[in-house]
Amino acid sequence: MRWEEHIAITPGVRGGKACIKGTRITVYDVLEYLAGGMTESQILADFPSLTADDIRACLAFAAARERRLSAPPAA
Repeated sequence: MRWEEHIAITPGVRGGKACIKGTRITVYDVLEYLAGGMTESQILADFPSLTADDIRACLAFAAARERRLSAPPAA
């Protein structure tokens, strides 16, 4: 999954937060919905502009961010 194909950070859009391209839906929003117990099907029903790949891209983006944060500092 190449999250870069689905997610963009655009200054001036939602305060520069990572959003699904072509929408104002943030990665944070999608992750919160999933953490709150919403299923992929429920999210897609509530937000018809999203795709299943967009949701997976949010998970991949979060994993990549976590990987960067937990990486040991470069020497």
